[in-house]
Formats: sequence, structure tokens, C-alpha cells
Amino acid sequence: MAEMTKNPELLPNSQKQPEPTPRSSPRRARPKRVLFVAFPEVGLLDLTGAQTVFWCATKAMESRGLQGYERCTASLGGGLVRSAEGLVLQTEALEQFRASTVDTLVVPGSPHMAQVLGESEALIEWLRRAAGRTRRTASVCSGAFLLASAGLLDQKRATTHWLMFDMMRERFPTVQIDRDAIFVQQGAVWTSAGVTAGIDLAMALVEADCGHEVAMEVARELVVYLKRPGGQSQFSGMLRSQTEDSAAIFDELNLWIANNLERADLGVEQLAEQARMSPRNFARVYKQKTGRTPAKAVELFRVEAAKRLLEDSTRNIDQIARLCGFGDEERMRVSFQRQLGVAPRDYRRRFAARGQQMT
Repeated sequence: MAEMTKNPELLPNSQKQPEPTPRSSPRRARPKRVLFVAFPEVGLLDLTGAQTVFWCATKAMESRGLQGYERCTASLGGGLVRSAEGLVLQTEALEQFRASTVDTLVVPGSPHMAQVLGESEALIEWLRRAAGRTRRTASVCSGAFLLASAGLLDQKRATTHWLMFDMMRERFPTVQIDRDAIFVQQGAVWTSAGVTAGIDLAMALVEADCGHEVAMEVARELVVYLKRPGGQSQFSGMLRSQTEDSAAIFDELNLWIANNLERADLGVEQLAEQARMSPRNFARVYKQKTGRTPAKAVELFRVEAAKRLLEDSTRNIDQIARLCGFGDEERMRVSFQRQLGVAPRDYRRRFAARGQQMT
């Protein structure tokens, strides 16, 4: 028996100890590949803004011993590509990348998109074939036109630069244009508004991939907001009124309104006095020039001020209502429902930064 114990080969099978299964060495996860598509007249900040976010996120991930992003910039033929701003970019050829190896495909825009569309049939065809094989596809600014040309936005909600809404509607009537959103996600397809909104989009993608802590670190390093909410308006009512030349005569008044929202007496008489006009003439001219009555303008400015406080402060709803001139929470709720279709508490739950959820 001692002989059998010394020699395991002589033991009955039931008494043999199983040999340890060799462990395979753990495979380190590969970095997610983000492919930025370049083309002649590409908007430089459309490309580099989002690219910098992914670069910064990679540093944050690697400091934690984790894989970040492999960032590649490619064009149809590879080589040098001149941006709309005149800077020349070195690119790889798109044919070098199998779409199935791309995690995120990012398509920047161009200030000369009408010209770009006329010269991009081959690129559009490549996007049509590749997009369905990547995990997600995103556009920055007018890059949405290239996605739409490839059929990727048919019957989908999307956004782009606000100056190009009409062009999008005329060229692609099946696209459901969201005129207010900073960015929009529809399944695996993301679109963002003009230029710097690509940074907001990239921040949202990083947070989805890497978590809130990494996204916050990126935001601190780049000195940007973690992300503006995707449903936040592209530009405020104040800015909208300033973009209309005919309304310029009321710029000073609108600024005064914005700085005095807590006042209860922002009626036609008070505003007319501030504008040095008779109340009747003021009410008529203001609506003619701005497209809204003075009362509607005051309500719009109050709602926008309240939105900012709901997003960025811990004040309770009633305090915000008083600070913005609504008087009480119920009046603010009515205005929010009329302007936004959502109650202030629901707006805060959706859009407030973490730690700002006090009601």
C-alpha cells in the first residue's frame, strides 16, 4: 500500500487527485477604437474637440490600470487633408480599418457642408456600409448631413447646427429635427449640435463607457461642464432675440429684464418706461420686432433663469420661484408646463448635476 501511495499511477482512479487545470493568462482588454472621419474642408474644432475628450479620458483610464481609447483619424485616401480653417491634418486611409474593429465612428461637420456633400459620394457610401458594423456612430455639427445622406437618420430624431435646420429639413424631410437639443441619441446613432456641442457629446459617450468619476476627471482637466444636458436648448431666448437684427433696438431692455427678474412689476407699463416709449406703442413694436409679447418674453427669461438654477444649484423649488420672479412654485410650474411641457421637479430630476437634486 505504501508503494501505491508513493506512486500515484498505481492508485485506483477514484483515489487519484485531479491534475490542476492550467490557467490561461488573463487577456488584457483592448482599447476601444474611436475612428474620426476627415475630409477636405472638415471643421477643425468639430474633430479636435471630441478627440481631445477621448484623449483625456484615456489618460484617466490608464492611470487606473485600465484601457482607454485608441484614437485614429482617417480619410478616404489617407495622407494630408486640409481643414476648413487651413490646418493640414495627417490621416490614415479608411480602407485600413475593418468596421467591425471600430467601437465608435465620429463624423465631424464642415462650414461648407453643401460643397462637401457634392464631393463625397464615395465617403457617404463608405459610411453606409460601415455604420451598421460599428457599436455606435456619432456626428458633430453638420456631420449629421453625411449621416443623413447615408440613410442613417431616416425616421430618426436628430440635431445639427441651428443655422442649418432649414437646409436639413429641405434635403432630408424624413429626419425628425430636434431644434433645441445639444445632442440626441437614437439607438446606436448619436448627433450633436454646432461645433463645441461635440465636446458635450463626447463627454456623454465617455461617461456612458467609463463612469461618472472618470468623466468628472476629464471635465476638470478640460475646464468644461461634465456635460450640458442633451435636452438643453442650443441657445437661449436672449441670444435668439439678439440674432434678429430687427430686434436689436430692444437688446438693452432685454438685458435689463434678465437682471431684474425678481421684480414683480415687469408689466407693459414698467417695460415701456424702461424703453422710453408709451405703453401702447411699446407693446405693438416689441411684438412686431421680437415675435412675442412683452409678457411672453418676461416669462421666457424667467423660465430660462429657473432652468439654470435647477440644473446648477441646491436651492429648493420655492426659493427658485421667488428668485426668478414667479412668486411661488405653482406659478412657476404652470410656466414650465407651458414653455417646456414638464414640471420644474421633473426637469431637475432629469437635468440637474449630481448632488444638485434638492427639491
